[in-house]
Amino acid sequence: MQIEKFSYDNKIVTYFAYATIIWGIIGMLVGLTAACQLAFPNFFDEYLGFSYLSFGRIRPLHTNAVIFAFVGNGIFTGIYYSLQRLLKARMWSDKLSYINFWGWQFIIVCAVVTLPMGMTSGKEYAELEWWIDILILIMWVVFGWNMFATIMKRRVKHLYVAIWFYLATFITVSILHVFNSFELPVSMFKSYSVYAGVQDALVEWWYGHNAVAFFLTTPYLGLMYYFIPKAANRPVYSYRLSIIHFWSLIFLYIWAGPHHLLYTSLPDWAQSLGVVFSIMLIAPSWGGMLNGLLTLRGAWDRVRDDVMLKFMVVALTCYGMVTFEGPLLSLKNVNSISHFTDWTIAHVHIGGLGWNGMFTFGMLYWLFPKLFRVKLYSKRLANQHFWIATLGVILYAIPMYIAGFMQGLMWQDFKEDGNLANPDFLETVVALEPFYILRAIGGLLFIIGTIMMFYNLVKTARSGSLLANEPAEAVVSLNVKVKGDDFWHRGIERKPVRFMVLCLIVIAIGGLVEIIPTMIVDSNVPRITAVKPYTPLELEGRDLYIKEGCYNCHSQMIRPLRFETERYGEYSKSGEFVYDHPFQWGSKRTGPDLAREGGKRSNYWHYDHMLRPKVVSYGTVMPAYTWMKDNDFETEIMPRKIRAMQTLGVPYPKGFDKIAVGKMKVQAEIIARDIITDLINNTPKAARKGMNADDMIKNLKTKELIAVIAYLQRLGTDIKNVAPIEEAPEVTVENDTLTK
Repeated sequence: MQIEKFSYDNKIVTYFAYATIIWGIIGMLVGLTAACQLAFPNFFDEYLGFSYLSFGRIRPLHTNAVIFAFVGNGIFTGIYYSLQRLLKARMWSDKLSYINFWGWQFIIVCAVVTLPMGMTSGKEYAELEWWIDILILIMWVVFGWNMFATIMKRRVKHLYVAIWFYLATFITVSILHVFNSFELPVSMFKSYSVYAGVQDALVEWWYGHNAVAFFLTTPYLGLMYYFIPKAANRPVYSYRLSIIHFWSLIFLYIWAGPHHLLYTSLPDWAQSLGVVFSIMLIAPSWGGMLNGLLTLRGAWDRVRDDVMLKFMVVALTCYGMVTFEGPLLSLKNVNSISHFTDWTIAHVHIGGLGWNGMFTFGMLYWLFPKLFRVKLYSKRLANQHFWIATLGVILYAIPMYIAGFMQGLMWQDFKEDGNLANPDFLETVVALEPFYILRAIGGLLFIIGTIMMFYNLVKTARSGSLLANEPAEAVVSLNVKVKGDDFWHRGIERKPVRFMVLCLIVIAIGGLVEIIPTMIVDSNVPRITAVKPYTPLELEGRDLYIKEGCYNCHSQMIRPLRFETERYGEYSKSGEFVYDHPFQWGSKRTGPDLAREGGKRSNYWHYDHMLRPKVVSYGTVMPAYTWMKDNDFETEIMPRKIRAMQTLGVPYPKGFDKIAVGKMKVQAEIIARDIITDLINNTPKAARKGMNADDMIKNLKTKELIAVIAYLQRLGTDIKNVAPIEEAPEVTVENDTLTK
């Protein structure tokens, strides 16, 4: 046997650890701001009601900051620390490690700048624009390259279970990100998804569900298999259970995405597959949770005294809760109540705050004393953080569960005469106000605990000294036969390339079976002859609708359920969305569904509603979009947008890009004239003095507000109980006007 001396790189671990805490606090503060906008809408409308802080723009900033900045840096922290020790090897390249760090932080800064400015692709959890997506892929490949090269130069024969999860995370996130991010750039800050409607929805939630599975879950399970045994000083409860846990989890998880689209226009066979595999996910998920908790058998006295283990136990408990609730929510009878409600918000935050947040806190409390070779500055402060954070999770989740139950049941409630008991959507919004306030208090407590931890860890670091290059030595055991080598799985573990290929095959099966038929079989998305492409002004309005993040509060998907069709009208068909790049079905109804909004109200009503929502709709939490009355809509890149749409298969006639801007102006003037006419007619005669209709129309007809109104008035107007057909519709130009 040969003993080799080397060193571990602890400096990179501390970099990622500090980034985790700092971005975590920032992301949580943005989330608290969004929560307060719903709890205290009048205050925020009066004092902070400008575009960069509007709910629709900062909500995706919050989700991206928590997922990719807080949790992402937490993943890198734990992997860079544990991987070196599990492989008895320093990271293959220090240079790649620091490129990974600084590149990832640059991506986060790009998100912080672009999302509040409204530069978004409009796809949930994947809102960042095309060039940032490319940067993400580059940095992810840098991370994976460094990780795999380190595995190849390891000094131990077998790959420990934690590394299995790290490899599966790298492979699957790469696939998910690439396939979901296929976009056609129009400019530096604008692109369109290459998928449309039903296909886009399936790919998006195949990505969205599995981003939770393979970015927020599998790497943290790998960290669980390392840090809990280390902290408890006990071996993993069951090696064979970990094998079953790993392979069944990565195989089943990838199928479950369609359960986010139950009762929608997605083909029934795809919905059913999502439900079946979601139910089966309970077994591996709970197998992993129990493997972690049972590792602590005989060490429960330590849990009482060790704050790190307290955080870990709560994290695993929350993981167990959320992985039981996920399959429950995939049942159609439950989903008909929960979908589009705050129940889903509670579910997600049990995972985000309880599982990812509490586990990250426990990991950091364990790491800092190790890295800086000193005792934790204050165990008392850490224990206080534990109880404040736990209370914060409870105060956040329970009100949101109650709010979700109330929403779902109020939407479905019918009176004895067969009419809806709550026909006005705002009745449910007003009823939820106290729960939104409690949610904000819970979020505030969680942030206070995180700040306490930051102070505690900084004081810990300052009282010790970082061992940047930790000396280590190892017996090279690549060719040493040990007990258990004859077990079949050992042959897979010690062959990393073979292991990665098997992971790829197991992961790819579900995605291929669900996505390919939906893409290539026309009967899955039958065309409707009445559905035509958007006019240029409507297309611009749709882009502005996405820019302002309206999809965060409004859905455009009427499910074939009695209470929905009674409230909103004819249920949605798959053929309606063939020109929607990206789709806009939504995942939360803070406001009513808009799928049939077109023609229900006057242009003037929409104009007044966008500028004075709380006057027009008493009790609403919608902000006033006053800046849209001042900003001109873009005309310069409209020809490029039309050409991009033609490339994506939207049947605009040849040469339409050359006349698109002219058509925008004609339609905009018609809408502006209609609004100004109603505005003057609704103004008392005594106040009309000085009003010049022509000047007012001239000023209004170029504004963003007009384009958004054009889009809203188009929604659902193509569908008049028409039958689906197989061929795509044709669009022609007659007398310089778009035939619709």
